[in-house]
Amino acid sequence: MKREIPLMLTAIIGLTFFVQFFVPHRPMGFLTDMFSDWFSIIAAAAIWLGALNLLRVSLEKIYKKDRDWFFAAVTIASFLLIVIIGFFFSSGRSFQEPGTKFDWLYINIYTPLMATMFALLAFFVASASYRAFRARNAQATVLLLAAFVVMLGRTPFGDWLSSLVFLPKGWGISNLSNIVMNYFNVAGQRAIMIGIALGTVSTSLRIILGIERTYLGGD
Repeated sequence: MKREIPLMLTAIIGLTFFVQFFVPHRPMGFLTDMFSDWFSIIAAAAIWLGALNLLRVSLEKIYKKDRDWFFAAVTIASFLLIVIIGFFFSSGRSFQEPGTKFDWLYINIYTPLMATMFALLAFFVASASYRAFRARNAQATVLLLAAFVVMLGRTPFGDWLSSLVFLPKGWGISNLSNIVMNYFNVAGQRAIMIGIALGTVSTSLRIILGIERTYLGGD
């Protein structure tokens, strides 16, 4: 029964959401709202479970003096600091309101750290772009030229270069960049989205029908 009950619940809830999309009337509408509330409750409980699991894993690293255990200690200290300040130092206001200590930590510590992380990601993106854009074949050459046009067209240097070589009106680098983004890029994105939608539908049907059972931890 440990497997049959989750499979049965998944099938019932999945079919309810599927039917409600076509028949948005009672009792389907009521059941959908009720299941959505259950999802919110389960998600809130899962957040706490994730936080407790993070603390457990970090404490184990500190206790065993594993590699990089110092970062685990920083993680625990940061977690406790933000939780304590958010819960007990909000002066009766919501902890997210401007002017609270939690908001000060978020603006002055978390936001700069997040900006630093994204700044570091720029170097990894540049490295990956260099490897991807090497003109090793015809497809890579087309990708390189398209990327070159798009990047130039997004800067004032592209317009200055277009005026320097006296390109016809409407055929400047910025115009070519817009053509690439509005036509070729959109066409590729739509093909990808269609593929994602078909994959989502097929995976959902496999889960609802009980064919896909990896979420149960086995098979």
